[in-house]
Amino acid sequence: MSHAKLSIGIAGAGLLGRLIAWQLLRKGHRVMLFDRGPEHGTQAAAWTAAGMVAPLSEAVVSDRFIYDMGRYALRQWPQWVKQLPAHRRPLWQFNGSLVVAHPQDQSELTQFYRDLYHVTGDTQGYQWLTRPALHSLEPDLNDQFQHGLLLENEGHLDNRTLFTALGNALRELGGHCVFDCEVELESGLIHTPSGPRRFDQVIDCRGMGAKSGFPELRGVRGEILQVQTRDLTLNRPIRLMHPRYQLYVVPKPDHHFVIGATQIESEDRSPMSLQSSLELSSALYTLAPAF
Repeated sequence: MSHAKLSIGIAGAGLLGRLIAWQLLRKGHRVMLFDRGPEHGTQAAAWTAAGMVAPLSEAVVSDRFIYDMGRYALRQWPQWVKQLPAHRRPLWQFNGSLVVAHPQDQSELTQFYRDLYHVTGDTQGYQWLTRPALHSLEPDLNDQFQHGLLLENEGHLDNRTLFTALGNALRELGGHCVFDCEVELESGLIHTPSGPRRFDQVIDCRGMGAKSGFPELRGVRGEILQVQTRDLTLNRPIRLMHPRYQLYVVPKPDHHFVIGATQIESEDRSPMSLQSSLELSSALYTLAPAF
């Protein structure tokens, strides 16, 4: 991009749209951001997501490219967070994550370790823990866990606070945000209900909202629970290996926890099924009975 100050239109005010708009505004460009949802963004994936930056965890189930991008994200997020106004609680935590399995599923954990080594080619950034070390890191885990794998080079975000912080930063920098506005895009133009808007550059960050122009896009459905309890503390994300799914639990501020499992390739946006809720809840109880 040249040093000339450009007018830039961005469709989609999810995490990616807000990040791009924020960085462009910081460079002095004029930015207008459009989104079909409300300003608070509770319909965005970034609001619902667990906020893990987990290249090692994702390496065994995705392409090498995803692993490399995750490592890049680990370097970038601390820098970005420092550029945002200070908050009452940290937006970014770099405590690693922990992978465990019940004794009867130990083979799942061993296979995860082998797959991880196959993808990364070394053992840097992760290590085996015996029971004493495991429970020293996370005293509230179920006592039956005998081993664990500490993935040191992973972090997680307070994604909801971050989402709001980015919105505030956009307004402070003079960005113009238009919500509850369905748009269509073409080169240099964003068509809105009130008429077309012309820009020097147009960026599409709508995700599945852009499927009409990109029919090859495929949706991924994730089902999560939000749980609040003061009866236990977790210091980092925990993954529970299981023959049928990988449960994850991510600690959030105010004793909240986000619980989810493997994603399903589907564009279904209906509420979580009762079966999924029961399965996640029962697996969560075996992870830490205090839940």
